[in-house]
Amino acid sequence: MPLTPQEVIHQFFARVRSGKQPDAAHDYMAEQVLAHQMTAEKETTVHRSPTNYADHVREMIEAYGSFQLEIQELLAQEDRVYVRWKQTGTHIGEVDGYAPTGKTIIEIASAVYRIANERIVEYWIQIDREGIRVQLERNAK
Repeated sequence: MPLTPQEVIHQFFARVRSGKQPDAAHDYMAEQVLAHQMTAEKETTVHRSPTNYADHVREMIEAYGSFQLEIQELLAQEDRVYVRWKQTGTHIGEVDGYAPTGKTIIEIASAVYRIANERIVEYWIQIDREGIRVQLERNAK
């Protein structure tokens, strides 16, 4: 039985985005995914592949260790799924020029994923980058 868009995203978060199985990105992502990164400084669109997404998750693990990921909201409508999450980790690797502090860092983010043929083909993501920066700066003192 085919997976619903909501099931695709729920499994993607449980296995891939959580850092538990980054290479499982191949099971949930199209070969080329448009990733719209919505930031106040500059909105950009990058092309993601399952391989470079898995590398991105590994970079988060290097920076924040085995982080915890909590889905706070997940809503689905047709081929779109909205997810808001809280990621909690320990600052163990350099982040944006800040040396590791061993202190907790919390990321709040949300994204809308578009699903086609049981694969993520596009997403729009917003991350509280200012909140992360404030935590890094405070922890560095």
